[in-house]
Amino acid sequence: MKKTAILLTTICASALLWVSCSSNDDSGNTPTIDFTNLAVSQAIDASTAMDVNTGLLVTANSSTAKTAETQPGICAAITVTTPEGASYPKVFLLDFGTAGCKDDNLTRKGKLKITLTGPIYTTGSIMSIERIDYYINNLKLEGTIEYKNTTTVATVPQWTRKVTNGKLTDLQGGVYTNSGSYTTRQTAGVDTPSVLADNVYDIIDGSHTVTAPGGTTITLTVLEALTKKYSCTFISKGRLKIQGGIINGIIDYGNNECDAIYIYTHEDGKSYSFSM
Repeated sequence: MKKTAILLTTICASALLWVSCSSNDDSGNTPTIDFTNLAVSQAIDASTAMDVNTGLLVTANSSTAKTAETQPGICAAITVTTPEGASYPKVFLLDFGTAGCKDDNLTRKGKLKITLTGPIYTTGSIMSIERIDYYINNLKLEGTIEYKNTTTVATVPQWTRKVTNGKLTDLQGGVYTNSGSYTTRQTAGVDTPSVLADNVYDIIDGSHTVTAPGGTTITLTVLEALTKKYSCTFISKGRLKIQGGIINGIIDYGNNECDAIYIYTHEDGKSYSFSM
């Protein structure tokens, strides 16, 4: 298998819609496949995970209502309010500014409105994340993320992560809508609830669907539990089944290394390596 690395934000932001990639076909014939929808779907999923991480960090470290505070690891100005006068619901407004600011080499601008109905480890509590004129690396992201605690066994915290009215707009104005739901289970760090760095989550089931500007729909379904370490930007292990248009195959995220590499294997057996 020969490797081709593609930066997701470059694909989404450029006018390049068709990408030629080397595969394990050594016949000298290089196939041309439209990988744009695949790349965009990964960018959408990665940005959702980033915003959930941000929500977990903000809500874990802010126990009282404060205004205009900042927090390590988040460049936004944060306003915290309790609109009903009680401890919950609690609303966190993160303002990254109109010019934007950088977190971990990612430029964010606009606002995230995070509403927490109760402690994140309490069954039934919901953390909702609303994107308001919000961008990551100049890609506009819209929609609401709902992160609901569905724990039934106290030692195995579990949440559903649902995206509604999701939308990504690239620099050419192309709009990719998306929605879906995943079940997330915490597999490490349970004994240290005030520390996020050692948390590890497995996405055990679910799917999400992305619809491209031309109407092509791509659906990604969990085939083998996806491992997401809080300390890693991207998924480090697991497999997704992907179907839509001429893209039909398996995404493999590797052997739990904290990197940006994933392998797509097409239904004909050819494999392609990508980097986010």
